[in-house]
Amino acid sequence: MKCVISVLGKDRSGVVAAVATALADCGANIDDISQTILDDIFSMTMLTTLDTEVADFNTVQERLEKVGEDVGMQIIIQREDVFQYMYKI
Repeated sequence: MKCVISVLGKDRSGVVAAVATALADCGANIDDISQTILDDIFSMTMLTTLDTEVADFNTVQERLEKVGEDVGMQIIIQREDVFQYMYKI
């Protein structure tokens, strides 16, 4: 299952590593990644493929919520098909 993950918050070290580690632990693959820092605000968008046999969408979402709390960032995961349909309406 393809998903889009958005990360936003005050810049600090270790954010990419924390998110990537959580995804790897869930068996997910990072297909594409874009990140930028605007002044002191960190923004990252990832396109990922979840291995639902290892961890389903809800499990990955819960894991990323925990990472977000730990690093002080907002992390949102959306199914790619839902993300795409939002812009077709």
